[in-house]
Amino acid sequence: MQNIADFVRKKRLQLNLTQIDVANKAGVGLRFIRDLEQQKRPQRTDKLNQVLALFGHTLGPVPLSNKGKETSGK
Repeated sequence: MQNIADFVRKKRLQLNLTQIDVANKAGVGLRFIRDLEQQKRPQRTDKLNQVLALFGHTLGPVPLSNKGKETSGK
């Protein structure tokens, strides 16, 4: 499974965009893009969604890897 940082970097490079290009097009700061690609956890999911939307994606729930079962909290 690919993490978000690798996904963003790969898409950015495929489209021949710089980090500055992505920041400007997504409406976020350059530091946010740099931190994201360095796998620092973003604190703002709204900004992360702005970046992902640039590549036609969004954040969403994904099943846990433990056989895809939800935990009941019991």
